[in-house]
Amino acid sequence: MRLPPSMLPRTLMNVTASRAWHAIAVVVAAPLVLAIVEMLHPHPHDLFGLDVNRWMLVHYAQIPLFPLAALSTAMLVRDRKDWAAWLCRAGMFVFAIAFTVFDTAAGLVVGLLVKGALASGDPESWRDMIDALWFDPVLGGRGFTDAPWMGLIGRVALSFGAVAGAISLKRAGHGWLPVLLLAIASFGINVFKSHSWPGGPLTFGGMAIAAGWLRWETLRRQARAVALLEEGVDAAVAGVPGSARRVEAR
Repeated sequence: MRLPPSMLPRTLMNVTASRAWHAIAVVVAAPLVLAIVEMLHPHPHDLFGLDVNRWMLVHYAQIPLFPLAALSTAMLVRDRKDWAAWLCRAGMFVFAIAFTVFDTAAGLVVGLLVKGALASGDPESWRDMIDALWFDPVLGGRGFTDAPWMGLIGRVALSFGAVAGAISLKRAGHGWLPVLLLAIASFGINVFKSHSWPGGPLTFGGMAIAAGWLRWETLRRQARAVALLEEGVDAAVAGVPGSARRVEAR
């Protein structure tokens, strides 16, 4: 059954709105969940004093959430072909790889070693082995300068990609407030030099809000475009003699 011309814009509007709201959920979910998880991230002053179960749960959750959060930002520029969009994708790719590797080593591996040490009854005999990884300058949780290279590369790549994405989205006509929020929020993890509270929650929570805001702007633009199309089709149908009767006859 063929739809009358006057119904086509309404059908397009419903499909477009449904897809747009789904797109909002897709780009917001991962960074928002990650922000919540980061609020539970323990602050490791003494590794043997950790709540190991909580530590492991947080780091198991972070392994998929870091690349998914990177993907959510890259999706904001998926229809963009300019240089800034490509730099955004590159930055998010580097962040996803670097932080997954970093969190696996400094999070899961260290956590498993601490768990084994506490279960052994003689944790101090494990300390040198654990410290060798924890203070490793490339993969460690702290590094000798409190900035292990893999974590530093990931943090810088996140901010680089977010700023590039903000530039691309502003060039596409988005408002200043959401693109500035996307760019500024990405620096929280660098300012606080940690993805636990407050750096991680502020970074990924802010980026989640910015992503939803930007998607909402896209939804509003699409709705306006479809409304204009509907007005044009209705005007065209009304201007053709006998068109209304032919549509009703079908």
